[in-house]
Amino acid sequence: SHNASGILNKEAVEKAGGAYGQHPVGTGPYKFVNWQAGDRITLEVNPDYYLGKAPTDKVIFRSIVEGTNRTIGLETGEVDIAFDIDPVDKNMVKDNDRLELIEEPSLSTTYLGFNMQKDSLKDKKVRQAIAYALNTQDIADAVYQGSAQTANSSIGPKVFGYNPNAKSYEYNPEKAKELLKEAGYDKGLKLKLWINDNPIRRDIAVIAQDQLKQVGIDVTIETLEWGAFLDGTARGDHDLYILGWVSVTGDADYGLDPLFNSANKGGAGNRSFYSNPKVDELLVKGRSSVNPEERKTYYYEIQDIVQEEVPVLTLVYPTQNVGEQKTVQGFKMHPAGHHKVYGTYKTK
Repeated sequence: SHNASGILNKEAVEKAGGAYGQHPVGTGPYKFVNWQAGDRITLEVNPDYYLGKAPTDKVIFRSIVEGTNRTIGLETGEVDIAFDIDPVDKNMVKDNDRLELIEEPSLSTTYLGFNMQKDSLKDKKVRQAIAYALNTQDIADAVYQGSAQTANSSIGPKVFGYNPNAKSYEYNPEKAKELLKEAGYDKGLKLKLWINDNPIRRDIAVIAQDQLKQVGIDVTIETLEWGAFLDGTARGDHDLYILGWVSVTGDADYGLDPLFNSANKGGAGNRSFYSNPKVDELLVKGRSSVNPEERKTYYYEIQDIVQEEVPVLTLVYPTQNVGEQKTVQGFKMHPAGHHKVYGTYKTK
């Protein structure tokens, strides 16, 4: 059910080879026109679409990496719909009479991961201490401007199998100091926190650095280029890292198996190098069963174990948003963030 699992035209794929991305063939509401790498993809309506011709004849997807520039594009009218308005720019959209900001819950999480191969992070008490030392409500308020919910599990409320009663780490710096002392780090601990060049993760890292310092943990923030970040965390070169995950299928299997199955250590998703035979067994049972209620019991137990052992600390469940011109009608967001424009049109 992953939306990347599309049916491809074998003849078209074999004919185009490595250039298939510039010559795609499909059956959707729009037909491919051209792709200007790093800039835009242009589509035109498919009059033979089985659900009926789309109301908009031409759609252009533009790549505008810098968040504020996306918002400026809305303000100037250059852009009709902008995905993922940065929290700091939301009021620019809200306060503009010609624009509208739409926010909805998503299937995504933002988490702090621990490399459990590192000696200082093998002890559960250290990981729990870090969890108690972080005020995730501060992160939701300051970084996301309130557009996020604090988390108690590695999957969120919109995902099938979410456990609402899984352990939540309330902010308790004294408890954090106590656990560090029990783990033998009463004189302090030094760790490196890896992030990629992402403004939201940068802001989270700065808050985490300050809060962890208050319990005796000295954190150095290292910002890596995205490819180097993925390669390094796949090898296990890091101590701590910040990443996100989207349970695209809306099912707990996709939210839990990549991150916690010991078979997926490294680049497959388990960048904490976490291994628990019981969790592996429950993941197989959850994937194999066709009884929804039975599956829930397996996934609830996995979340209880993971929240206790803390291979990752899920910080928040971010909401998703789009900014659009008020003349835009019919646009609907998808909780996985893969929005479709079929049925969207502009009024005059």
